[in-house]
Amino acid sequence: MGAGHSHLLYRAGDSPVHTLAPQVKIISALAMVLCVVATPRTEYWAFAGYFLVLLVVWAIAGVPPKWFAARAMIEIPFVVLALLLPFVGGGQRTSFLGLSVSIEGTLAGWNIVIKGTLGVLVSLTLAASTSHRDLIAGLQRLRVPSLIITIATLMIRYVEVIVQEARRMRIARISRGHDPRFLWQIGATARGIGTLFIRSYERGERVHIAMLSRGFSGVTPEPARPRPGVRLWAAGLVPAAVSLATLTVALWT
Repeated sequence: MGAGHSHLLYRAGDSPVHTLAPQVKIISALAMVLCVVATPRTEYWAFAGYFLVLLVVWAIAGVPPKWFAARAMIEIPFVVLALLLPFVGGGQRTSFLGLSVSIEGTLAGWNIVIKGTLGVLVSLTLAASTSHRDLIAGLQRLRVPSLIITIATLMIRYVEVIVQEARRMRIARISRGHDPRFLWQIGATARGIGTLFIRSYERGERVHIAMLSRGFSGVTPEPARPRPGVRLWAAGLVPAAVSLATLTVALWT
């Protein structure tokens, strides 16, 4: 079960971004996200600078922007919320295209959209250039607690199994006359979710017992890989350094 698993967001490649040590990429992505969050919402040029940094990383990694655009749709619910804020926000109001909008609500909506979008794009960039095994190895290199490593490893490893189980249960319900489009059949859907939870819990128990019987001690073995040198760290942290410089200028101007 462990041989062919790779998460859906990973895009295989041999670019310098793909081959960079995972712990370097994790630190760089985290630093960039923190810079985006700390940037004042009215410093519009700074957000354009962060996006330009991402474009350069995408070009080096050989991943087209449309690949990220298709997967960034996960933030649509937050965008819808942000679009409502100009109309429901309080404070001083102004007229825009014949509509009365709140200035504070508009800025709050912009803040949610731009920081949420950049955060999602940074996360997608890390996921697209790093396999799940490398992500786990990078977290181990960064001395993340072993319990979190174990939970993340099992979650990544078996999420696809649970999804496939849910798909088989759905097909079985439909073959027996279940139609999820009808509201009065929501009870069957709810019972299916409960059954899936029980099956997943029982599977987890069996997996845990099997791991203990094979000598599992609660610590995931760390793969033996060469540690990155100073030059690799310096090259990998360039996006973070540029983001930090952008934040510094935004805060002091």
